[in-house]
Amino acid sequence: MLKVKDIMTKDPVTVLPTTEIAHATKLLLEKRINGVPVMDENGALVGILCQSDLISQQKKLPIPSLFTFLDGLIPITSMKHLEKEVQKVTATTVEDIMSPNPTTVDTDTDIETVATLMVEKNFHTLPVTEGGELVGVVGKEDVLRTLMPGTEKSQ
Repeated sequence: MLKVKDIMTKDPVTVLPTTEIAHATKLLLEKRINGVPVMDENGALVGILCQSDLISQQKKLPIPSLFTFLDGLIPITSMKHLEKEVQKVTATTVEDIMSPNPTTVDTDTDIETVATLMVEKNFHTLPVTEGGELVGVVGKEDVLRTLMPGTEKSQ
């Protein structure tokens, strides 16, 4: 049975929380990758930034739905949700838009578990850790490649 260590990308590209959005976007496009782990200045994994995080910046801000009750306006959507959406749309650094505390997998995690996580949680890129240290990433393309024996990774 294949394990994450058999298909992962070792020594992944990473960014800092203070990295500008434009630089991170350029990095994803140039490297042709879907996501990057976000590491703090001490080398600790603090988040993950994926293309979908960047794309969400381009969506329209949701106008809060309101209803009238006893001559008062009551919002249907939570203000916390609206604040989060505003933060994403106006983000200038990775920290503003990344997904914090990402789900990680171990090098000995089997591919079936990774595939299940990706499908059920809609993850595209998962950081791979060993002893709490980032050692790689595994993406949907890596899992797909296992369906076609003999297909080599292009890097």
